Amino acid sequence: MVRFLPSVLLVALAAVVWAQDKPAHSSSTPPSRSKPSLPDSGAISQGVYRNSAFDFTYKLPFGWVDRTGDMQDDSAEVFESRLLLGIFERPPEATGDTINSAVVIAIEPLPAGMKTEADYFESLAELTTAKGFQAANEAHELSVGATKLVRGDFSKPRGALTMRQTSLVLVQRSYAISFTFIGGSEDEVNELMERLSFGTRKR
Repeated sequence: MVRFLPSVLLVALAAVVWAQDKPAHSSSTPPSRSKPSLPDSGAISQGVYRNSAFDFTYKLPFGWVDRTGDMQDDSAEVFESRLLLGIFERPPEATGDTINSAVVIAIEPLPAGMKTEADYFESLAELTTAKGFQAANEAHELSVGATKLVRGDFSKPRGALTMRQTSLVLVQRSYAISFTFIGGSEDEVNELMERLSFGTRKR
């Protein structure tokens, strides 16, 4: 049973629907009390998304479509969760005979009761499998440069194709950041992950 349903997880899973079917809005429960606003969202410049608040960058694949603004839920309070980046190999509404690869990065204050990447990833994995994905392995630690994250891999049949999804979780400064990579093969997903890098700033 899913113990927590962080709203940022719903954002990431809604992106899977966006990438393969048609645009869809994620839902969010209004917060019951005020919380501090989230750090700066970062921005794309010269083909690179940069987030100075958490000291990481993501190099966008050439020709991909940025749909971050379209995917954000204007009705959600900005301090509840935030989609930082939502990019696709082709427009989500465009038909195709291949998996529409995507990268989604989102952030939210770490929910009560969670302290580590493993805590947060447990809920992400449960919610992902509830949407029809199968876990390909146990969640495990992954290092991107000097930054340690938790990684888990999933797959879901789509007719004759198989959708591959890898999710990374980072907990930093009482925030949970999820990095979701979607592709048609393990190699493709790994290539998308290699575009993520972290700075050397002390954490």
